Amino acid sequence: MQKEEIYERLNEVFRDVFDDENIEVNENTTSADIEDWDSLEHINLIVAVENEFGIKFNMGEVTTMKNVGEMVEIIISRI
Repeated sequence: MQKEEIYERLNEVFRDVFDDENIEVNENTTSADIEDWDSLEHINLIVAVENEFGIKFNMGEVTTMKNVGEMVEIIISRI
């Protein structure tokens, strides 16, 4: 799977979780860039991403991810 496809799928997940069709994530996107991205929505987002890609993040990964780019690198390493 190419990074472009991962970002396309992540855009759909983010749009669904945050109920905002205008969200476009990139490697530098952080929680500060999306208004409703708080700790509760972070959990919902992680679960949605895990379901979308059929992977499981470990707790260390969840707590240390700094941006969407790091999330993509973990996804690539798991699929």
